[in-house]
Amino acid sequence: MTINSRDAEAEAILYVAKLMVVAARTAPKAGGRDDVKTLILDGEEKDKLAEGMRTMGGVSESNSKNVNDADALVLIGVEFKQPIDNWMNFNAKLIDLGIAIGSAVKTASELNVDNRIMYTVGRAAIEMGIMKADEVQGIPIAIKGKNMFFDRHPPNAESEKKPME
Repeated sequence: MTINSRDAEAEAILYVAKLMVVAARTAPKAGGRDDVKTLILDGEEKDKLAEGMRTMGGVSESNSKNVNDADALVLIGVEFKQPIDNWMNFNAKLIDLGIAIGSAVKTASELNVDNRIMYTVGRAAIEMGIMKADEVQGIPIAIKGKNMFFDRHPPNAESEKKPME
């Protein structure tokens, strides 16, 4: 059997996304209560979310382009299932979300898959009804020859560069 690079990478990216979801699920949770939710998007669903980001206010073009160019997208969110009656409970759920996200991106990083945590992706997922949660963060992931999340510049970055002195 022969498997070309493109096919191997397409299969691997979904495998890594699934491992990221496992890492988020098994991350420690406050009080042992798991209100973390996850979702994986690729193909048309991922591109539809990127397009929705373009129509939202306050989203940079580089964020929506990164989602469009990514191989897959992992969404991790938290839902406040019970009324949050004090700041301690509210903060505990947000800390749970942060630990789950950290565990997921660590997993991607250890497997040499480029990734970036993006608040605007999660906001779009909530507004578009893609994921029902109170807070969501998106993690586009990619297997490319160069990390596409590394050299991000504002739209007019070239004109804003200062000459070397």
